[in-house]
Amino acid sequence: MRRFPIRMITLFATPLLLLPAEAAARQTSLDRYPDRLAHRTAVPGPNGLVTAGHPLASVAGLRTLMAGGNAADAAVATLATLNVVRPQMSGMAGNGFVTLYDRASDRVYSLGATGAAPLAIDPSSLTANELNKGIHAGVVPGLFGGWIALLDRFGTMSLAQVLAPAIGYAEDGHPIEESVVAAIESQEELFESFPSSRRMFLPLGGVPEPGETFRMSDLANTLRKVVEAEQIALAAGKTRSEALQAAFDRFYRGDIAEEMARFYRENGGDFTVEDFARYEPIWAEPLHTTYRGYDVYTSPPTSRGGLEVTMQLNLVEGFDLRALGAGSAETIHLLSEAIKVAKADVYAYVADPALVDVPVDALLSKDYAAARRSLIDPSGVMVYPEAGNPVRVDAFQSGARAEPGAVPERRRGHLAEPSYAGSTTSFSIADRFGNVIAATPTHGGSFGTGVVVGNTGLTFNNGTRIGSTSPYPDDVNYVRAGQIPILNNSPIIVFKDGRFHAALGTPGGETIGQTQFQVLVNLLDFGMPIQEAISAPRFTLSGEPNFYQPGAEVRFRLEDRLPGDVVRTLEGFGYTVELAPGYSFGSIQGITLDAVTGALMAGADPRRVAYAIGW
Repeated sequence: MRRFPIRMITLFATPLLLLPAEAAARQTSLDRYPDRLAHRTAVPGPNGLVTAGHPLASVAGLRTLMAGGNAADAAVATLATLNVVRPQMSGMAGNGFVTLYDRASDRVYSLGATGAAPLAIDPSSLTANELNKGIHAGVVPGLFGGWIALLDRFGTMSLAQVLAPAIGYAEDGHPIEESVVAAIESQEELFESFPSSRRMFLPLGGVPEPGETFRMSDLANTLRKVVEAEQIALAAGKTRSEALQAAFDRFYRGDIAEEMARFYRENGGDFTVEDFARYEPIWAEPLHTTYRGYDVYTSPPTSRGGLEVTMQLNLVEGFDLRALGAGSAETIHLLSEAIKVAKADVYAYVADPALVDVPVDALLSKDYAAARRSLIDPSGVMVYPEAGNPVRVDAFQSGARAEPGAVPERRRGHLAEPSYAGSTTSFSIADRFGNVIAATPTHGGSFGTGVVVGNTGLTFNNGTRIGSTSPYPDDVNYVRAGQIPILNNSPIIVFKDGRFHAALGTPGGETIGQTQFQVLVNLLDFGMPIQEAISAPRFTLSGEPNFYQPGAEVRFRLEDRLPGDVVRTLEGFGYTVELAPGYSFGSIQGITLDAVTGALMAGADPRRVAYAIGW
């Protein structure tokens, strides 16, 4: 097993001559976040910005903008490149959500590119591990259909143009980054189980070395096939939209779909050509809430995270966070308790809206938030609560705030209860035309199912895993044939007084909604610049065995860059605080507009190999 060296980095700062007031302001900032200046600053972009989870993906998006494309064109170029440089986190056979502001119509749109479990799946015959990895795991590829939908409705360029960077990196290779190597190593045993996976990820008989030139020739061929379908249609006199549909049809109803179905049939899996032919991306109205005069838009179900973030904002709107201060124990506590209350509801009610009636409007009502807010004690930690009743606001209050020693009896299912970790990435783009996109694509877990499908170079999102689905058969989000499992992905766009203010999104699995919530509070309550809001210390909550269970044990972890008195005060509130290394949770990418100067600025998270770039 490869061991990666711990690299000791010494940072040298150039002395600055500061006036007394400037020195005091600088010292205050350094007292709060002593190593913030060791990382990065916000990036300007008067003509356009891309901030993504890998530098080559950011450059692919920016190349597209500089060639005359708009945010939708650049988003598909970025998505395709992430498939190559972040193959454990995203890909054309993965899933994801896009939140888009279109300047021409002056509207915000939501695109869901999420596939369903196969029609032939029988979860009662499978273990939790089989639903997580291998030939029985996975959902229908959704993201490629999202690429086509985005280009068709809002883009201006051809598929050939926007996929060119990804095809180049897949065919000619690129230096593989250390975290990708570590992810391959973690799945090495699974990759050895399938010749197709071994050929893709262990090309020389073992795990690649960091910096080694890494190629994905089978993926390059699949990308060329969809481009070929488009170009043949154009040569035959078809419209741009018809040519994009030809690419879509080749993937979901043509020879690529047949190859995917053949592989699963020959290896005992469940996917058939019918599963692929049924898929369509979904344009939907985004969720919307107001928060202290801001308009916040994000993904609707089948996203759980969109409701989680907006409900959390509604809950803390009743507290004066600015008076409590950024990074204070009191602020952290209120945010933490709001996360618990929101999770109790979203885990009880959110599932595929095509099959389940999700009470979205009731969950987002300000009256419901006010009622649920009464569960939050500003000076003490609650036990993870039961869900409320959003249809009858008064009905939740009896017994919903579980007290220690009064934990509700837990359900038991035939599947293991703990959730499996996710693997996701995110990016935000602003173009010179005034359009803005925030997107969060995902493979679910690392490399999704871990199975490269035949000669396609594709791995499917493992959306059947516990986490995207519930382990309890009576739950609305239990894995079922043809049902779309729930993602936490929830890219966000914020407006102020009818004008764009911010766009952001993050990976992080269970913590996606938590991370975005904390960064939004940094931006909207505390007025932090985008890079400072992203870099500031964060915390996470996890539920054991999971957040489906009222009374679950809640684990609280905090990045270790806050003063000791903050930790001691939290312990006084009743927290068991686990300190994590300084930059541990999430990897948020964001863009903001300075309301005074009109300047667009982008930030990228130092917690991963993310990069913001502008022109």
